[in-house]
Amino acid sequence: MNPGRRRFWVWPFAFAAGADAAAAAFTLYTFGDSILDCARYNDRGVHPGRLLVRNDDRLFPEFAGKDISSRRTARLEHRAVDGATVEGLPSQARGLRAPAGPAVALLTIGGNDLLRGLAADDGKGVAAFEHALFAFLKALPIRPVLVGNVYDPTFGDDSRNFLGVEARVARRNHRRVNEVLAGAGRRFGSLVDIHAHFLTGDSSWYVHTIEPSLRGASEVRRVFLPPVLAAAA
Repeated sequence: MNPGRRRFWVWPFAFAAGADAAAAAFTLYTFGDSILDCARYNDRGVHPGRLLVRNDDRLFPEFAGKDISSRRTARLEHRAVDGATVEGLPSQARGLRAPAGPAVALLTIGGNDLLRGLAADDGKGVAAFEHALFAFLKALPIRPVLVGNVYDPTFGDDSRNFLGVEARVARRNHRRVNEVLAGAGRRFGSLVDIHAHFLTGDSSWYVHTIEPSLRGASEVRRVFLPPVLAAAA
């Protein structure tokens, strides 16, 4: 986790000359936390947004030809920041203008909010989280927004609880945060159910207990891929 680190990366995966070509490019924006900003947790520097724009066919041959760049000119604007909480989202959108061409935004948020207190929330914290999230999304000049929910690295096993909060309470608040994220998806684009997909995986999808591994980065990509390709069609 590194909440103080900010960086904006723009990856022009498909090169085109002139302003008209740039305007026609499809732009994938990423916002949020380490579910999308996980390159530092694998030795290949891979994160889901990069794979969605252009797959690494050597690492993931299953996805050869299954990326945006295989279908159209595409670019990535990577604004997600490892360690981010909902309060940090406005800073990730600082200086952002409405895209000149077609675009989609990905958002993953809430995991660090749970780690930093919402897991033990008595009700007010999740309400504040919802208010801050919806304010950010209302102001974001990109539609649709694909909102990913928060996965469970314990796979539902209370004996693996690492939060220092009673599992019953933590699971209730995890569920409440995911309900907020589902509502945001319905209003601003769609929900991407990372939580359900990661319950089908195993510990190799994680590093440092909670971060996506190289395999995990690809699995995050897998669950975002269908709605991203639909948006890029």
